[in-house]
Amino acid sequence: MANFSNIGDFQFDVLREVGNIGAGHAATALSKLIQKEVDMKVPQVNIIPFDEVADFVGGAEALVVTVFLRVEGDCPSNMFFIQDYDSARNLLAQLIGIEKDHQDALLSDMEVSALHEIGNILAGSYLSSLADFTKLSLQPSVPALAIDMAGAILSYGLIELGRVGDFALTIDTAFFEGNEQVKGHFFLIPDPDSLEILFRSLGVPLDGN
Repeated sequence: MANFSNIGDFQFDVLREVGNIGAGHAATALSKLIQKEVDMKVPQVNIIPFDEVADFVGGAEALVVTVFLRVEGDCPSNMFFIQDYDSARNLLAQLIGIEKDHQDALLSDMEVSALHEIGNILAGSYLSSLADFTKLSLQPSVPALAIDMAGAILSYGLIELGRVGDFALTIDTAFFEGNEQVKGHFFLIPDPDSLEILFRSLGVPLDGN
């Protein structure tokens, strides 16, 4: 098992570059989808213990909208795109003109479908960028969408998607359209030993700085 305490500035610089490329592709895809110019905030990249993922998105009881999928191939992993409920509503307002005044109302089938498609496009942008950058074969499963408390979604998603590692690669970013901000959190949670495979593919050994 890799010693993640040895990860230094150079390794994180490599991860930030991957995050920047993925976020740029995601912003472009989102801009095309809503037919508006979308600016991208430089993403924050980190590696956190898996048991801190729920806290990272506001706590286990925070209501979130999540697209999750399984990644197979050279670096088996689980991938989550998580938005808080207000950000998801913001995105819906911009995409299909849904008013944000009714935030307590249940989402309609059209809204759920739209969020599923948005999450699919954004997650796919990051994953394809990662595959291009690493030259690894990464095949995503059909994404699933869930709206629930973060703790419940993470537990259910991991049961559905299978084995999970102890660490998560986080890409925390925000998209801007006009004065509106849409926050999103990408989590790539590699299977045991897969994160070491990912770093090796980037030419960054984990046995030292």
